[in-house]
Amino acid sequence: MGNWVVIHWPSVLVLATWLGLNVFLFVHAFLSYEKADKYYYTREILGSALAWARASAHCLKFNSMLILLPMCRNLLSFLKGTCSFRRCSLRKVLDHNLTFHKLVAYMICLDTAIHIIAHLFNFERYSRSQQATDGSLASVLSSLSQEEGGIYWLNPIQSPNMTVIELTFTSIPGLSGVIITVALVLMVTSATEFIRRSYFEVFWYTHHIFVIYFIGLGIHGIGGLVRGQTEESMKENQPHRCAESFEKWDDPNSQCKPPQFEGHPAESWKWILAPVVLYIFERILRFYRSQQQVVITKVVMHPSKVLELQMNKRGFSMEVGQYIFVNCPSISYLEWHPFTLTSAPEEDFFSIHIRAAGDWTENLLKAFEQQHSPVPRIRVDGPFGTVSEDVFHYEVAVLVGAGIGVTPFASILKSIWYKFWHADPSLKTQMAGHAALNFDKATDILTGLKHKTFFGRPMWDNEFCTIATTHPKSAVGVFLCGPQSLAKSLRRCCHQYSSLDPRKVQFFFNKENF
Repeated sequence: MGNWVVIHWPSVLVLATWLGLNVFLFVHAFLSYEKADKYYYTREILGSALAWARASAHCLKFNSMLILLPMCRNLLSFLKGTCSFRRCSLRKVLDHNLTFHKLVAYMICLDTAIHIIAHLFNFERYSRSQQATDGSLASVLSSLSQEEGGIYWLNPIQSPNMTVIELTFTSIPGLSGVIITVALVLMVTSATEFIRRSYFEVFWYTHHIFVIYFIGLGIHGIGGLVRGQTEESMKENQPHRCAESFEKWDDPNSQCKPPQFEGHPAESWKWILAPVVLYIFERILRFYRSQQQVVITKVVMHPSKVLELQMNKRGFSMEVGQYIFVNCPSISYLEWHPFTLTSAPEEDFFSIHIRAAGDWTENLLKAFEQQHSPVPRIRVDGPFGTVSEDVFHYEVAVLVGAGIGVTPFASILKSIWYKFWHADPSLKTQMAGHAALNFDKATDILTGLKHKTFFGRPMWDNEFCTIATTHPKSAVGVFLCGPQSLAKSLRRCCHQYSSLDPRKVQFFFNKENF
């Protein structure tokens, strides 16, 4: 645990700050609605459920403000570009943008669940107090009618015949709340690992329901169902003094007048306006770039249903390990799929390798296999950065790829080859001959060393122990593009073999995420 904190302290700091702000907002809002005199009469009807609903609403707005920021890929690329590797820990934090996006989404789900449950209690208590005939304070408050422009009323259920269902679907807060909840459930369920891997199209389309979510959130507070006493009314009806004499409120000689109430103005839009505008600019920029012409210079069909596309695009500039989004309008005008660039920055083209792993990729391969038809049009958005961009900043780098996951490292290996032949002084390499199996040789035919090349999964503990011994004071970058089971093993080894002393060997685990 100590090694993990030492290596990932910037991410720990960001996570702790985010959680701290959530706790602060929740506690502050809860105490405000639980203790404030303005909501004294409202609490007479709703009890503590009022504070639970409003506190969760504040956290919900805060996290909705954050949820889009990790998806502003151009902004993240710009921020990474402004930070040098050694002097800015922000680069490592930005590499976990998708993880943070998921954490914020989980918090939104938790806040939504608390908010809904609290309001179910609120609506039930509104209904019960409206139907009460015992002359209690709650029933008197519920009998205040919507008069003089809607100043007086406190209970949104205005008659005993009005049901909770009717209030839900006839009020803006109720109807928008239902729409928001349905949109959130669809987005969360379609974002599960199984759906994303097996039915990417379902994930892609349902995740764009976020537009409906934000529109519903922006108008959710219109109508002001949760109301508090006005400042003017509190001068004429001080709750702690007048609540006990509520039977005399209608008496002209009474010093306590009937209380007046007002609803909250809609506030959600204030929280989400800035990130929504930022995200709109992000989408406009990406749309502009995607409309630029892409010229396909070469098409190669590899075994195991793998398609290689080599392309050119005016003004395109890349770094090792980056990825692009690809769209084929003849297959689907709206679907964009991420693919790692397999070309090196030193080459005069950029390329990707696409494996048939779903409906969209299979249709794309079929489109390029048709020999007598024109080459399908391809649109490209990007490139965008990943953790592999930092591979040359480490003193020692370990690249681990499994299956099609080797593609991010094709770009890196090509770039190493170009740097070697151009005698780049910043790169220390050892040239290897052609790879082949030959167990009769005294030395390995690949490396020329007595230690033979092993084919198959390495013994990770032995490998990490060897690296830690050989490079006792180095920063070692471990890069993976592969399954989660492999990531778990490598992450464990990185934590286990990193020294608590920051001057000694440190293993930094980096996993590709799109």
